[in-house]
Amino acid sequence: MGPFDKAFGVHPYSMALRLERAEIIASNLANVDTPGFKARDLDYQSVMQDVQSSMNHNDGGVVTAEHPLMYRIPYQPSADGNSVELNVEQAKFAQNNMDFQTSMTFMNMKINGIYSAIKGK
Repeated sequence: MGPFDKAFGVHPYSMALRLERAEIIASNLANVDTPGFKARDLDYQSVMQDVQSSMNHNDGGVVTAEHPLMYRIPYQPSADGNSVELNVEQAKFAQNNMDFQTSMTFMNMKINGIYSAIKGK
């Protein structure tokens, strides 16, 4: 585990995963009217547990397990087989964005703290 991993913890991995998840959800939103399209997502908590476990075992935070995309089960199945629900995807996208911003704020605080330590403040 390098000094940056110790300083920043899981936040760089979390941010990268949040970006990937934003792309997946955006794809779902883009296909809201595509007949037969199946909404997908990844299990963020499961992936981050593996990252945390990997970091705790000094593996550098590398996740070796595959985490396939999962299909979202719709609350209201549509007649054309599309499982994208606009309101659900919009809520997931907004929550993912807020979580990304939280990690970004934390990273900025860490960077500012490191900068202050280097400057001797």
